[in-house]
Amino acid sequence: MHVERTFTVRRPLEGVSAYLADFRSTNDWDPGTVETTRTSGDGGVGTTYANTSEFLGRRTSLTYTAQVVETGRLRFEGRNDTAVTHDDLTLTPAGPGSTRIRYRADFDFGRLLNLVAPLFLARPLSALADETVAKMTQVLEEKVPAA
Repeated sequence: MHVERTFTVRRPLEGVSAYLADFRSTNDWDPGTVETTRTSGDGGVGTTYANTSEFLGRRTSLTYTAQVVETGRLRFEGRNDTAVTHDDLTLTPAGPGSTRIRYRADFDFGRLLNLVAPLFLARPLSALADETVAKMTQVLEEKVPAA
């Protein structure tokens, strides 16, 4: 299952990309993140991060790996014993000093849970995605310099 949102922030593409490329930034903009730390790498492809998140009152830990780190695209894969997630951000210019962000999060809970997960998780994940857009917009417009 997945959630996807497209929105625009009033900050330049290069600054937005540089900020989001460091997955530790989830500490600032992801409402579900309790803590993210870098465990290896220099921030480029192959860099790993330990992430602890809370969702519906349950904490879970995943190891994220940066799979794509480009100015216009960022992709991180998270794994633990029960789930695989992908956070995929596509960034495009949206006029002078603005960036359009397409944020897609995919969740794979294994064959059996994937069948029932949409019944229980669709609404809460959609609400979390809406919160994420609001928080990411706020943080980017506070932390990334304007053009």
